[in-house]
Amino acid sequence: MAQQSLQGKKIAFLATDGFEQVELTKPWQAIRDAGAEVELVSLESGEIQGVHHDEKGDKFKVDKTLDQVSAKDYNGLVLPGGVFNPDALRVNESAVSFVREFFAENKPVAAICHGPWLLVEADVVDGRKVTSWPSVRTDLINAGANWVDEECVCDEGLVTSRNPDDLPAFCSKAVEEFAEGQHAGQTV
Repeated sequence: MAQQSLQGKKIAFLATDGFEQVELTKPWQAIRDAGAEVELVSLESGEIQGVHHDEKGDKFKVDKTLDQVSAKDYNGLVLPGGVFNPDALRVNESAVSFVREFFAENKPVAAICHGPWLLVEADVVDGRKVTSWPSVRTDLINAGANWVDEECVCDEGLVTSRNPDDLPAFCSKAVEEFAEGQHAGQTV
């Protein structure tokens, strides 16, 4: 398969303290390598703390805060996992609205591990085939999703994966979906 080009595309990564570091850094690198501009969006300016499972990782500089952005500014969205990160984001109405906007505009979204918790809160998984970290399964099913235990699932521009072991497939499919662009069937 030929390398997908994301030249001229801009992709948002939404995260806060407690994100699984490799679930941000690997997709970030793959998407940048494909030619896209990437921006780290968070609740507050400054830096956010990554984790390696239950150990502190590196800190990352936030490019924009939620009050400075809109889905209209981007061609796609990545939601890394980690336990604390999506749990903190899903109780923030600005974060939930930001996620929901991508679906309203039919733009591709990629969520890994615990990241789909935000999709549940945004009420965008009803009738969709998805995967996630196993502990998020019941929440997704209760929100109307068809949860499956697969390495990477794509449903009309929504890319989901289970854990860091799935990153090669996740990154490849995310780049492919971001290259394709809008998906007519992805409306909220």
